[in-house]
Amino acid sequence: MPDTVEEVLAWHPHWDIWAALIFLGVAYWYLGARIGPLVAPAGTNPMPRRKALQFYGGLALLWLVTDWPIHDIGEGALFSFHMLEHLVMALVAAPLLLIGTPTWMARYLLDRPAILSVLKPLARPVPALVIFNVALVGLHWPVIIESMITNPLSHFAVHAVLFSSALLAWMPVLSPLPEVPELGRPGQMLYLFVNSLMPTVPASFLVFGNTPLYQIYAEAPRVFGWSPMLDQGLAGILMKLGGGAILWGTITVIWFRWYREQREWDSLEAELRSGSASSPSS
Repeated sequence: MPDTVEEVLAWHPHWDIWAALIFLGVAYWYLGARIGPLVAPAGTNPMPRRKALQFYGGLALLWLVTDWPIHDIGEGALFSFHMLEHLVMALVAAPLLLIGTPTWMARYLLDRPAILSVLKPLARPVPALVIFNVALVGLHWPVIIESMITNPLSHFAVHAVLFSSALLAWMPVLSPLPEVPELGRPGQMLYLFVNSLMPTVPASFLVFGNTPLYQIYAEAPRVFGWSPMLDQGLAGILMKLGGGAILWGTITVIWFRWYREQREWDSLEAELRSGSASSPSS
């Protein structure tokens, strides 16, 4: 961990992050430009502009929170920035990548017996919810945080587990693969509501604790002059209110979509009944 604020804020590139995100962006482009025309349904656009914007938007957010300065402040000084990084990765970037993946691409990459035999049971609502929340809480255990900050291999493993579990957690709501079906609209809202409750307990420890939970952050340089307890409290608020706002915002969007769909079905049913009533009897 850096010894001074200047060291924390000094710019330096994270080549591993750049390489990983560039690889994902190029791979997505290659699949859309070269593979899509061969395997996408005939007469369809294999790479709609909206899908590409969503996918690359997810990559851009990943770059924003895993590179300088947010990542450096989060790993070198302030736990609240660390929490911000993880929340954006799990609750914003992960769903954007799923939304931006066309069905044909998901099938091309995942529709294999060995993969589906593992993915289908894990992507069900209860396993997905448990896996993600255990990962979210467990990976913020003090010993894990200290290991992550001091060991690059541990740091990579924590981010890999968190992001993988987040992708899994969003599958019941945003699955791009019909073989791993989404829940119905009411089920999606209930699922996200339960997910929004889970961080309450760890967030309460962060907000209402009397002593720093993370000694390594208590001894870190004081960026912005924030005390360890202020930093820890902000992390808890982000975990509960920030994460909850994202999930409840998603619930609201789903509710309006469900309402619109029900109105469309009611209108169609009324038209069919009206047509049946007005047709001459035989």
